[in-house]
Amino acid sequence: MFYKEIEFERDAAEMKDGDDPTSSAWLARGYWVFNAEQVDGYELPEQPPAAAIDRNERVEAFMANTGIETSWGGHAAFYRPSDDTIQMPERGLFTGTDTTSATEALYATWLHEGVHATGHKSRLDRNFSGRFGTQERSAEELVAELGSAFLCADLAVAPQLRDDHAHYIAHWLEIMKGDKKAIFTAAAAANRAVEWLHGKQSQQD
Repeated sequence: MFYKEIEFERDAAEMKDGDDPTSSAWLARGYWVFNAEQVDGYELPEQPPAAAIDRNERVEAFMANTGIETSWGGHAAFYRPSDDTIQMPERGLFTGTDTTSATEALYATWLHEGVHATGHKSRLDRNFSGRFGTQERSAEELVAELGSAFLCADLAVAPQLRDDHAHYIAHWLEIMKGDKKAIFTAAAAANRAVEWLHGKQSQQD
């Protein structure tokens, strides 16, 4: 089954004052799938060897001290507020780029999701709905990437600033281009998130 959330414009005649002009719905489609062994004439492409990941004990300890649960497995990285858990792909799935190593990509991603987790109601209870409205998700992603950049510098994850962060931050700023103060609001929220995470370290001393 394939699931996708789609957005559409609402009929103006059916709307009341104050209603959101856009709405969303889930699209579900079913497909037949087969194992590669069941397809005649198909050969699996060669898989590149997994990139070597160097364990960063400093970040491992930092994330453990936060008390936020992390599960490893699957192919996606995300924070799930419903059960307050960070989900990370298997370590060997991370790859490097021209500007970052596989190790840096793994730990920057983990820290990004850790910043998301600080917004949980039991922590900083971060909520941008009143400030950014429909751009709430963009604002939260901007906070998470700024926080990840701050933490990468604090924890020496990368020896120098990474272009990846700048590109990602610029992407979310482009979405929010109507608000000149968005970067300052997001940076302040990211700083509070980083301070909360660092505060959990002092409690472990």
